[in-house]
Formats: sequence, C-alpha cells, structure tokens
Amino acid sequence: MPPLQEAANRRETGQPYEQIITWMNGEGHRTTLGNEWRPGALASVLDHPAIAGLYEDEEGNLLPSGGPEVITPEQFRKIRKMRRKHQPEADRAPQREYLLSGEHVVCGLCAHPLGAAPSNAGSRGHRCKPSTAQHPGGCGRVRINADLLETYVAEHVLAELAKPEVSALIEQARDQLLAEAAELRKQADAAKRRQKQLGEDYARSSGMSLQAFKAADKELSAQANAHRARARFLERVKHVPVGDVPDLLRWWKHAPMVAKQGVVVLMLEQIAVYPAASRGSRTVDADRVALVWRQWDAGPES
Repeated sequence: MPPLQEAANRRETGQPYEQIITWMNGEGHRTTLGNEWRPGALASVLDHPAIAGLYEDEEGNLLPSGGPEVITPEQFRKIRKMRRKHQPEADRAPQREYLLSGEHVVCGLCAHPLGAAPSNAGSRGHRCKPSTAQHPGGCGRVRINADLLETYVAEHVLAELAKPEVSALIEQARDQLLAEAAELRKQADAAKRRQKQLGEDYARSSGMSLQAFKAADKELSAQANAHRARARFLERVKHVPVGDVPDLLRWWKHAPMVAKQGVVVLMLEQIAVYPAASRGSRTVDADRVALVWRQWDAGPES
C-alpha cells in the first residue's frame, strides 16, 4: 500500500500525526524533496483536496478536478473534518493583523516577498526568510518592525491621497483594479477547466505519460492559484471609500484593517525594504524603504 494511503488510514482511525510520521520516517518514507516527514507537512498534504482528485472553489465547495485519487474523496472529507475538530478556533492563538502582506512588501536585496515574523519579544515584524529546500528564494538579510513600517507607509499614502488631483481619480482607479481582478478570475477558471480536461484526456489513455500529466497538471494548478491570489489581492480595493473624506487621518485611525489594506493596494504597487543602517536601528526612511507608486492615473495618449 502506498505510504500516503496508509498514513490516511492511520489518521482516519484517530492516530496522531506525530505517531504517523514516526512510522513513515522509520520505514524510510520521505517527502518529494527527500526530507523526513514532519507533522505539519503531512497534515498539509492530507488536507489538500488534490490528494483526493478534488479542488476547492472560491465558495469552499469540493469539486472533482479530474486528477488522480491517492485517497478517496470520502476519506479526505473525514480527515479534514477530524483536523478541524481537533484544532478548534478557540484553541488557536489569535492572528495579529498586518497592513502589508504577500507580494506587496518585498526584500530590497533579493526581491523575495517578506513574511510575517514576530520578534523574540513578540512584536509584529516582517522578515526575508533564508532560502531552504522547501522555500527557496530568500536571502535572509532583511528584518523590520511592522509597526514602524506601517506608520511610515501610512504617512506617505495619506499625504498622497490628500492631494485633490489624486482623490478625484480614486473611484476610476478602484474600478480599473476591480476589472483587472475580474479578468484574473476568468483566467483562473479557464486554467481549472483545462486542468479538468487534461485529467479526462489522461483517463481515456490519450498516450500521455504519467510524468507529462503530472507536470501539466501542476502547471495549470499553479496558474489558477496564482491568478486567484492576485485577484484577491486586488479586490481589497473594493473597501476603499470613494467621494470626499473630510478628515483622512481620523478615518484612517478608525477604519477597519481591510479598508486600510485596500487603500495601500490602490496607491502602491510595491514596498521594498532594505537592511537597517545598524543593528537594532529603529529608523525608517527613504534610505530603508522604497515606495513604488501605482500609475493608475496614466491613461493612453490621445
């Protein structure tokens, strides 16, 4: 029996992930990268719909993808339900919100996205994580306090937004980005349709090798996920208020985080963060943070 099927059977009976990976590693089973299994890695694999030939749409519905089934959809649903049962929201540490996230804030040295990384003291922060086999790309040389960075970004965004010539274009700019998000969702749906057709063609013995099928299936899945992630990122702008806002500073102070995130997405294409001039420095200025303003007001020349 394939190791992931056996792992799923063990999990379905209630065996903890720690015990399952002890068995897997002891039997010499390794991840696709050749590493020993860890509880979180196995939990992520068994909680991913692709293992059961499924995909999850934007409404959370599980639908057939046409891909191979390592475990049955019924078994997948049981395991997912068990995972959520044993990890209730009440037992999880509250997630601290970040104004900046994902592709929006990058390392100025290697252009890799900065991840949320609280300090040893527990304060919110961003960090360029060092490159590893599981997460290649980062240089690990940039870290910044989130409060300081958010304050710096907010000051510049609100100053720009207060300009009459900028505020007059907010509604038009918001509509442009929402239209772009809608197009990205169409592209994601098209990739999923191609992925489903690919699975059907492979199942009909089209002559495609398993290796070629897996590569094409992985590429189409990555395309769909990337398009949807980008669409969700741009759709934050729908929470940006249009019309006159008499006191921007007061609005910002009391606005929900999702609205603040929308404003930053609307105004900035990217935020690049560079290393501090000295260890422990709390100075955040133009030498440390480069703001790339979105050029949504530049229309075609007549």
